[in-house]
Amino acid sequence: MSVQLERPARQRLFNVAIVGATGAVGAELIGCLERRGFPVAQLKLLASARSAGKTLMFKGQPVVVETLTADSFDGVDIALFSAGAAISRAFAPIAAARGCVVVDNSSAFRMDEATPLVVPEVNGGLLAGRPMIVANPNCVAAIAVMALAPLHARNPIVRVIGSTYQSASGAGAAAMEELELSTAARLAGQAFTPKVLPHPYAFNVFSHNTAIDPETGYNGEETKVMAEIRKLMGAPDMRVAFTCIRVPVLRAHSMALTLEFDRQITAMEAEGWLAQAPGIRIVNDNENNHFPMPSEATGIDDVLVGRLRRDASDPTGRSLSLFLAGDQLLKGAALNAVQIAEQYAT
Repeated sequence: MSVQLERPARQRLFNVAIVGATGAVGAELIGCLERRGFPVAQLKLLASARSAGKTLMFKGQPVVVETLTADSFDGVDIALFSAGAAISRAFAPIAAARGCVVVDNSSAFRMDEATPLVVPEVNGGLLAGRPMIVANPNCVAAIAVMALAPLHARNPIVRVIGSTYQSASGAGAAAMEELELSTAARLAGQAFTPKVLPHPYAFNVFSHNTAIDPETGYNGEETKVMAEIRKLMGAPDMRVAFTCIRVPVLRAHSMALTLEFDRQITAMEAEGWLAQAPGIRIVNDNENNHFPMPSEATGIDDVLVGRLRRDASDPTGRSLSLFLAGDQLLKGAALNAVQIAEQYAT
């Protein structure tokens, strides 16, 4: 069942589907479409059979979730996928073959040479040819390049060393619930056995729970982030190394980045360039020791950037360190997908 909305007569409207509508990102996709006034004619919410029949709200009207099938995309103009790589590989080509533009939030097509990987503020020009399948980046990569790209455009970055502080939202609604439940149990002095993540989450940090490559020593998340940053930046030779860590924060990822540039650079220069960049908010108050925090990044579209300073380990003056925070469910996922869809609605 879909819901039909009233729109101005002269405005082009689009039939939109959300695949994985009942998940954490799915909920944010619905919210972003509504908040940003995307020109929706009909909204179709799709999920697995076990979620079929649930009702979600859009623009004050109930929309019943339907079971995802090969016929779900008949008459759909744009489909926003957030249901995992296996579902995307199975259904995205079907949707595209029926004339439906797919914006995919999984890892299924990100490193496919024929599929553009897009953050609109960074490389939105790749959408000019109207590709039928567009990949939405990994959340860390999407948030990181928001700060990297404006700097790289003025003084090429030759090396990136990053450490992430990734919230529960990156592992979905079940991980967020596990963090809340395990924290309550810990405070009550009760035992808690993790079910979603492999280690205790409350009052703990641990390496991202993706498999370690025995040859490189990097986990799957780190490998994805490094490859996707290079692709997004159009810089295949950029030297990138990341350490990805889960921290007991409900929502919004943070990261520390140390950047080596082609030429000398000052923190003041970098802050000025970043302040002009779309989607960036400078939070760099040395006097009050106030810098980006996940609590302040939660629920907002902008990526917060601060702690800009010279890298004291590099005497050449070509390196800077900074800290940033961005909402994983928004710019790291749903917001970026809707921004891509908006390029097709113009």
